[in-house]
Amino acid sequence: MASIVVGVDGSAGSAEALRWAITEAAPTGRDVVAVNVWSYAGGGETAEAVRAAHRHALDELIDRVHTGAPDVPVQREIVEGDPVRMLLSVSSDAEMLVLGSHGYGRLSRALLGSVGAQCLRHARCPVVIIPARRTAGHRSFEVDAHVGRVS
Repeated sequence: MASIVVGVDGSAGSAEALRWAITEAAPTGRDVVAVNVWSYAGGGETAEAVRAAHRHALDELIDRVHTGAPDVPVQREIVEGDPVRMLLSVSSDAEMLVLGSHGYGRLSRALLGSVGAQCLRHARCPVVIIPARRTAGHRSFEVDAHVGRVS
């Protein structure tokens, strides 16, 4: 059975997308692949340190979101490169690609963001866009690429 691929960038929208994908996968026995795409711009830390910070942040987010359906397998993919290219590659054989909206900017960017718009145009599978919740207690993660710390 094909997986549900979720783009996870640390935003509140991507956390909602992951939550939705896990809930969607639960009754069907599908697994979820949480994909975090990163790039290394140089600086104080090594590329491996930055990658490790992204992995740690993704692990924390999955642990926080995964409580509703703990039996759903969630695979972690940490890939370096262009977000659109990498999401399209990982989802090429997926049942669906799930992305969260950022909720800012002009109408098209508010609904999709540039990555979402490109994935909608070029994905080989259905693309589901999940809006971010507007709640005060909703945390997201941010990775400081210069020092490799998660905040």
